[in-house]
Amino acid sequence: MLLLNSSKELNVSLIFIAVFIFSLFFADLEISAYEPFLELSKFVTSIKDINFSSIDLLIDAALQTIYIATMAIVFSAILGFILSFYFSNIIVRTILAYIRAIHEIFWALIFLQVFGLSTVTAILAIVLPYSAILAKVYAEILEEYDTFDKRTVSREASRVSLFFYTKLPNAMPHIISYTLYRFECAMKSSAILGFVGITTLGYYLSSSFNEGLYNEVWLMLIIFYILIASIKFWFNKFTILVLFVVSLIQMPLSLNSFSSENLSRFLFEDIVPSPIKNDYTVIEGLTWFYKIFINEIVPGIFNTIVLTQVSLVATAVLALVLFPLISYKFVGKFGRFFSHIFLVVLRSTPEYILAFLFLSIFGASMLPAVVALMLHNGAIIAFIIGKQSNEIDYVLDKSTHLNLYTYEVLPKLYNSFLAFLFYRWEVIMRESAILGMLGVATLGFYIDSAIADIRLDKVVILLFFTALLNITIDLISKKVRDYLKTDASITTCGCELK
Repeated sequence: MLLLNSSKELNVSLIFIAVFIFSLFFADLEISAYEPFLELSKFVTSIKDINFSSIDLLIDAALQTIYIATMAIVFSAILGFILSFYFSNIIVRTILAYIRAIHEIFWALIFLQVFGLSTVTAILAIVLPYSAILAKVYAEILEEYDTFDKRTVSREASRVSLFFYTKLPNAMPHIISYTLYRFECAMKSSAILGFVGITTLGYYLSSSFNEGLYNEVWLMLIIFYILIASIKFWFNKFTILVLFVVSLIQMPLSLNSFSSENLSRFLFEDIVPSPIKNDYTVIEGLTWFYKIFINEIVPGIFNTIVLTQVSLVATAVLALVLFPLISYKFVGKFGRFFSHIFLVVLRSTPEYILAFLFLSIFGASMLPAVVALMLHNGAIIAFIIGKQSNEIDYVLDKSTHLNLYTYEVLPKLYNSFLAFLFYRWEVIMRESAILGMLGVATLGFYIDSAIADIRLDKVVILLFFTALLNITIDLISKKVRDYLKTDASITTCGCELK
């Protein structure tokens, strides 16, 4: 039996298991594909038939993925750093919370209406949420080093000097470390923007998926994995400015596709609620909103929560199963090496790409989304917990693997495990919403349908409730971590979790 360190950990675990069981009654986990395992076998075996004839085109797409990610992270870092000084302001903090709660694909779909399929659309779609995320993290990092006594600072010049000569130099290594990690996230975001038409790797990936050309899918995935695995060799504090300049030269931020008429129509017509635009009476306006709320918002929120909670517990179970694979107490050096590669591949593959793959195999239901979210997030948490397990002091060295896992390792790591899991909770909720674009009736499904119907006024309302749901989950997550009296330090693991 698992020995937990406190009744609080047990209470929280039991509550989430109960919510998981309740959610299972409403989760559509049906396999609708005719022969799913035949399709899975076809995908796996197609790796031996990789065709390199389109390698030039894919390399160009990979470079565009890098260019967009580089420009986005530089602009995000600059804007995020400036905003971090105002993050204590409740209005700024609230606005940024809403901005970062909306997925970059949703932002891309909005900017497509104004800037079309352009580099500007891709850059803005990433910069907006990433600036908000970086502002939050930078503010928290700087706060950790806010150690001087403000009562001793009598002049504005002294405050500036203390910031630049004490706080900033101490905080800068962690700011740089997190920014470099965020670039890896920007690479993933840049890639999946191809699914909405931007010509990055995701554009060709989605085409090959739809045509069942799995040998081409494998080639693109391998290229993407090579890019992610090699980031530390070509993207660092010494090369970032060079890459930024090269990116601007290769993909200049042209506004040729921008039209002031499109912007004016978007702001003053498209997103204006229909009741206001058409002079509805108050009753007619309320009826219009009520129909959207009952028919789309309520079922969208409910399905998003169901998918999130099922995926959260599935993620937890997978992480607890996988983390011993990279622990020296459970697996030998050779096994740890391949387990490490396996986890890196899973955590490097965006959930959207994984869900797209499993959608092709299992058919349309919540199952592809659950499996994708479980594999990606479970690998991230397993990777962190596995590394932590190598740093703890063991008492029961002579115990069998099962006893060591149950009575010593897991009890010591369980509190941290819950903290990491609840950090990922808001991320899983965010991804659950966007995966609706693949056919699951979450909020993303209704947003995608509204965009397809050119009902942008409805899109704005749906996005508002999407952001509100994510903010609510983020607040609950923080309350749970406070209740457990645990937190994961930004400087040690935040870059893996945000």
